[in-house]
Amino acid sequence: MDPREFIVALVSIGVVGAVVITLIRTVAQAAARSRGPQEEGAVLMRVDDRLGRMEQAIDAMAIEVERISEGQRFTAKLLAERAPEASRLPR
Repeated sequence: MDPREFIVALVSIGVVGAVVITLIRTVAQAAARSRGPQEEGAVLMRVDDRLGRMEQAIDAMAIEVERISEGQRFTAKLLAERAPEASRLPR
């Protein structure tokens, strides 16, 4: 292939690629505009509801973790009080 033909082919591919990318962006922007603010509001409401449920779930998990840690502290306290008694027993 002649170097000039190669350059023409590369330039042609570049131009076609640029045109295709521009068309895709234009179609995507038109689709985004056609959705309108009503759908965006609905999406925001769904996201807000979902975040609210996530917050409640995280709060519930935090309460359960606190209960578990309190139980561990209580068990550790009982074991610590019991350890001196066990050391006094003859072996």
